[in-house]
Amino acid sequence: MQVITSHVNADFDTLASMLAAKKLYPDAVLTFPGSLEKNLRDFFEKSSFHLFEVEKIKNIKMDEITRLILVDIRQAARIGKFAEIINRPGLDIHIYDHHPKSPDDIHGSVEVTHHYGATTTILTLIMKQKAIPLTPEEATVLMVGIYEDTGSLTFSSTTVEDYEAAAFLLSNGANLNFVSDMITRELTAEQVSLLNDLLQSATTYSIDGIDVVIAEASADKYMGDIAVLVHRLKDIENINCLFALVSMESRIHLIARSRLKGVNVGEIAQALGGGGHPTAASATLKDITLIQAKERLITVLKDKITPKRFARDIMSSPPITLSQDASINDAKDTLLRYGINAIPVVRGEKVLGIITRQVVEKAAYHGLKDVSVKEYMSTEFETVSPSAAVSEVQEAIIGHHQRLLPVMDGGKIAGIITRTDLLRLLHEELKIEPYSAEDVPLKKHKTVARLMEERLPEKAAGILRDAGNVAEELGYRAYAVGGFVRDLILRYENLDIDVVIEGDGIAFANIFAKRFGCRVKSHERFGTAVVIFPDGFKIDIATARLEYYEKPGALPTVELSSLKLDLYRRDFTINTLAVVLNTRNFGEVIDFFGAQRDIKEKTIRVLHNLSFVEDPTRVLRAIRFEQRYGFVMAKHTQSLIKNAVKLNLLQRISGERLLNELKAIFEEENFLRAVYRIKEFDLIKFIHPAISLNNEEMALLERVKDVLSWYQLLYREEKVEAWVVLFLAVSDQLKDDEALEAGKRLGITGKHRVDVLQSRAEAVKALNMLQMKLAPASLKQGKTLRPSEIYHLLKMLPMEDVLYIMAKTKLNDAKKAISNFITHLKECKTMLHGNDLKRLGVTEGPIYSKILNMLLEKRLDEKIKTKGDEEKMVKEIASKY
Repeated sequence: MQVITSHVNADFDTLASMLAAKKLYPDAVLTFPGSLEKNLRDFFEKSSFHLFEVEKIKNIKMDEITRLILVDIRQAARIGKFAEIINRPGLDIHIYDHHPKSPDDIHGSVEVTHHYGATTTILTLIMKQKAIPLTPEEATVLMVGIYEDTGSLTFSSTTVEDYEAAAFLLSNGANLNFVSDMITRELTAEQVSLLNDLLQSATTYSIDGIDVVIAEASADKYMGDIAVLVHRLKDIENINCLFALVSMESRIHLIARSRLKGVNVGEIAQALGGGGHPTAASATLKDITLIQAKERLITVLKDKITPKRFARDIMSSPPITLSQDASINDAKDTLLRYGINAIPVVRGEKVLGIITRQVVEKAAYHGLKDVSVKEYMSTEFETVSPSAAVSEVQEAIIGHHQRLLPVMDGGKIAGIITRTDLLRLLHEELKIEPYSAEDVPLKKHKTVARLMEERLPEKAAGILRDAGNVAEELGYRAYAVGGFVRDLILRYENLDIDVVIEGDGIAFANIFAKRFGCRVKSHERFGTAVVIFPDGFKIDIATARLEYYEKPGALPTVELSSLKLDLYRRDFTINTLAVVLNTRNFGEVIDFFGAQRDIKEKTIRVLHNLSFVEDPTRVLRAIRFEQRYGFVMAKHTQSLIKNAVKLNLLQRISGERLLNELKAIFEEENFLRAVYRIKEFDLIKFIHPAISLNNEEMALLERVKDVLSWYQLLYREEKVEAWVVLFLAVSDQLKDDEALEAGKRLGITGKHRVDVLQSRAEAVKALNMLQMKLAPASLKQGKTLRPSEIYHLLKMLPMEDVLYIMAKTKLNDAKKAISNFITHLKECKTMLHGNDLKRLGVTEGPIYSKILNMLLEKRLDEKIKTKGDEEKMVKEIASKY
């Protein structure tokens, strides 16, 4: 059997090439190894291509294939199931392809490869040479293939041969109207929305002097024709080099286009598991987030892009040097004269070492100013050649902590590059700004300065400005970060202010507090501090830090880092925003990870795939944020949660941390929706495996919510912990010992809370008694329950237990009885006290307690109402003793 096939995600050039190959191998079977792009499916519906039989891949018996004809592809990774047989002995492979060579190419007995604009061109010219006749319909299909891959013969990759093939097809009756209809398509509403997201996110990166644009977007479901959108974006903004990352379902799709010789997008896509031409390529990345895909792409770009700038372009020449015979004092004078911090020590034009200002000053301080610099220079240092790429310079200076880098040409010093030179270059190359083809200046970042003034109390806005001023004076960078910034943009009230300092956070806090009369509580281990104002208002200060986790679920270990790394350690993209507080750029929004996009799209998204492994409590936090803001978790994030549940990662975290997250959820206004999500993800088992959250328990939770709202409106002095009542409801189906076990698992502490859990059994017993005596059958028999009996049943129970059984009962009379206890009976007291009994002639002793209890019971049952009634009753009792 002979089989003609191509790569997965077939396009028009694939289709046309397969048809052309069929003309050369008439006995071969056509089959696609994978899915088709939507435009190709539409083509099948509109064209006469159904005249050619295409066999489904599942019907192809691999062991019967004797010849495999590959068109538009020669990489095993992209031919699907056929990759399993390419190394089979005796299999004859024929290849027709226009893609550049790569190390993992398949080889065959016939290989026809040319760097034309389309593979269809190769096969068309073979048919022309062999005088193989074509029908107008066939010529039209082939023309569509050439037009798509060459941009209607306009791409820079288009060759003379492509025009020759197109002319031949036109002479054979190719219908250009039909070709135009298939190539030029109207965008759907979903595609327009995705294109807009790509436009809004398009960002220019200057890498080794070459500008590339990276755009990113997300779609909930698969959408075809992404390449069409990328072409539109490229044309709209006149972009020379574009990489589009689109997250769809569980994959990240990369589409790349380049008009620059220095950027071979085919090589870049290949490094990411895809392939293509120097000018057009694609790749599919699995099991990573959009943020991780972008970071990986940037890493590959830095490796693959041919630099425009070299060491020679940024070095200072001729270099300032110091003779090996110079003294420490000479070095001090030279450094001061030129205002530099390091200098090479040379013998002739050969570099012997490097000496820094710090070393020189310390040596002079210790009385060594007449000693030769050779004695204290550093002799271990890196050098580069004038042709070294910027990445090599960066590795030498930053990777080896070198302040000054000699540039050597043939063993002689040609120039020097300082750390400042590199930082200046990196600032230019790595700065991120919205892409525009226009020459008008653009703001680099969104600013929320006005929003801060409008939304924040005057004092809070003033504190942030003061923080920026102090940071400026200290040479630090200060940023408001995290939830405060998120809620500011969402217009939610949140004065829980976190400030991150690029510098020494604790030193900043101490200086700030001293200036404004505040107190400071610092934590040296974490580099954090709390500044407490005289009126009790607080702000949290942190040194920019990087956290790593020694094992899943453990508390983080902290190291110093930059702002970007500090933000990367956070849980979700929406919490990675920062606002500059320094005076010069006050209010600028820093968004490294697409937080503004996710806020706009109402999406909860993790930053990396190990997020829930490092800290499983983030699972509950994701649910809390999702319900608080009405957002939806990204599909990949949901998949990662399911995997965390499967791996039982939440079992590894301490009960205290789990309880804190549950308490936070229970305190949310929409906590019921969050509980439904907890049930959906099967998370409740981590509290206790016997909890099921069935329909009955969910209904109880809803009743608890109503009861708690009712109690809050009473404005009683006795406050309750709502989360404790909700925990009682969640654990309602547990046995008493199981409920206590669940409380122990969560590390519930505090005498009152423990009392609540231990009183649960008594509360349920009291409820059963109430329901039995107030049941309709009992009432019909004339049985009733006096208020004093209700009082004695409930008086010893913590209020949390009382509210729990009030929600638990479905008997209205029982609910009314408990309500009456809370609003009236619980606070009922006698008007007479011990002194009054003595005044009325009652002899002191145990009788006092008995009399007062009798008075309280009569008052509860409304048998007595006034003080006079009580005195009368006391006299009657006293007369009997």
